[in-house]
Amino acid sequence: MKENGFLQRIGIQYHWKNRNYKNFDEFLMDMKQSKRKNIRQERKKELPAVETYHLLLDHDSPATSTYKWVISAQNLKMKRLRGYEIKAIHWDTFYKFYRNTTDNKWGSAYLTRDFFHNMGSRMGDDVLLIVAEEKDELVAGALNLIGGDTLFGRLWGCLPQAYYPSLHFEACYYQAIEAAIELNLDKVEAGAQGEHKIQRGYLPVTTYSCHYIMDEGFRKVIEDFLVRETAQVIIFILSKFSKHPFSGKLLLHP
Repeated sequence: MKENGFLQRIGIQYHWKNRNYKNFDEFLMDMKQSKRKNIRQERKKELPAVETYHLLLDHDSPATSTYKWVISAQNLKMKRLRGYEIKAIHWDTFYKFYRNTTDNKWGSAYLTRDFFHNMGSRMGDDVLLIVAEEKDELVAGALNLIGGDTLFGRLWGCLPQAYYPSLHFEACYYQAIEAAIELNLDKVEAGAQGEHKIQRGYLPVTTYSCHYIMDEGFRKVIEDFLVRETAQVIIFILSKFSKHPFSGKLLLHP
């Protein structure tokens, strides 16, 4: 597209890569000892008395079978729900989470309550909703979409009064990793922003977009800016990637 007059911009996202891990502990063993210890402490802080079990759901075919994990700690439970496991009450409550996030961050609530219901009914098992419960009350949730070999983390929210140390990391990052391993997915795309993701196994990768600017004067200004921005983005990615949390050498892929 660059040859056709489009300006190319590179950006940054943070992705977790599945290196044929059998479980979360095997992923941790791939990390440096200090980083592995930090994650375990972080999960212990959120889940100090972990009791884990799974339930194999009955579906019409093995290809659509899925596991639902429930992690209990004191009064907090983390659940991973797909397809018909996600009920109307889940979407109604998640919409409250979504509005709490947009209201607190001065965002625009461009998604409606009906959007979440329609998405759940039309996309079925391609939707993964991770929820946190306290005494059977939904207090937080993270919305993920499954496409091809990738789990896409998209939205997170909680009730205004909900506060648990590291709950955001548990719901958005660690539960997504466990789900990707369980579903044999290649990677988790956690989106842009957040250098804190690196030490939790999500490494910076380059993204690309192309833009056609009609006004020649405006185009020149933007083109000059993109040259400078691209150089800074590359420097940033190289510097952050060199401090990755894994014990072995990793190759940086463009």
